[in-house]
Parts: sequence; structure tokens; C-alpha cells
Amino acid sequence: MSTKPKLYYFNGRGKMESIRWLLAAAGVEFEEEFLETRDQYEKLLQGGSLLFQQVPMVEIDGMRMVQTRAILSYIAAKYNLYGKDLKERALIDMYVGGTDDLMGFILMFPFLSTEDKEKQRVLIVQKATSRYFPVYEKVLKDHGQDFLVGNNFSWADVHLLEAILMVEEKKSDVLSGFPQLQAFKARISSIPTIKKFLEPGSQRKPVPDDKYVETVRRVLRMYYDVKAN
Repeated sequence: MSTKPKLYYFNGRGKMESIRWLLAAAGVEFEEEFLETRDQYEKLLQGGSLLFQQVPMVEIDGMRMVQTRAILSYIAAKYNLYGKDLKERALIDMYVGGTDDLMGFILMFPFLSTEDKEKQRVLIVQKATSRYFPVYEKVLKDHGQDFLVGNNFSWADVHLLEAILMVEEKKSDVLSGFPQLQAFKARISSIPTIKKFLEPGSQRKPVPDDKYVETVRRVLRMYYDVKAN
């Protein structure tokens, strides 16, 4: 195995994007193998690399890891982005879980029909502004610190910035009523490793397009339409 983590996924965001974000935030270089054909996917299946017959899959430290949350937890712990004690880890898990719930509304977006996309766009913004962003706005205001947990940069901060930028792609002024989150976004975006990842030419993936959707459908044999909530 390569000494660098190696990521197996599609050439697009999906569930792998948060893994890319966290590795980049930690300043870790990684390699990628993009799945473009069903044969590639079948080879991974037949080789036993995909424990639960699904991607993302990451080769790291002699392991072939699947399950996105397990991969992210391992990376966060390995690179000191997971708090200093159990209490901080619990808070990070709680905030990451909330952000994951919001991201879930966004991840399915590219696979929706044109009609359902507009409904989902409205839902994403509504959920973000009424349910999720107010929580983080209050956390930051109440403790008056630069980061969500323990006044140290953590996985929770990386995950929240990723989510903020994703929602802003649906409504550019979505943070207009959240001054704490506006400052948080600027602060986290200026961290050198994050700033580098946000620059053109990085391994950050663009907004999913039709080519990405078609590739995912073909490789995974998704011959059905995803429905909006």
C-alpha cells in the first residue's frame, strides 16, 4: 500500500468529500483512484476490499477502511482533531452528527428530478436557517471562542465549514442572519491548510454535474429516481 492514504470513490463529492476535507485540514497528502466503470467496482468487491459492498473506501495505515463515519473518526483521532478528552469528543460527535443530518439533504440533491430539485433547494435552506445554523450560532455566541469545541480547531469546525459552503451554493446569502457563523466561516477559511484546499487546483471537488450523476448511476446500477423528502 502507498504511504499516503488512498481514496477509492467517484470523481466527485458524495460521501468521500468530507474525508477529503478532513485530510486536507490535517495537512495530509492523499491519492485517489476514481471509479469510472462497473468492472472497477466489481474488482474491489471480488477482492474483498469493500467490507459492506460499498464505497467510500480508504487505504490508510495498512488498513482498508469503509464506513464514512469510521474513516472520519480515525483520521480525526490520528491527527489531533478530535478533542483532548471524552467530553470534548462527545461534543464533537454531537456537532458532527447534526451537520451530517443537514448534509444528508444536500447529498441527494444531484440525483433528483428538476422539479424535485427546486423543492429540495427550498427545504435545504429552510432546514439550515431554522434548525441547524441557529444551534452553531448560539454555541459560538455563548462561549465566545474561535472554535466550536475547547477553543481548538477540530473535526467539528471542518465539517461545519464544509456544510456552510454547500448551503451557500443553494442560497448565497444564507448566513445573512448569522453574524457568528459569518465570522466563523472567515476564520476557519483562513487556516492555512483550509485556505489551500479552497484554492483552485486542489483536490476539492466541484458541485456535482450530470457526468458525475451518470457515472454513479452506471457503476452502482442505480436505475431508479431518488425522491425528495
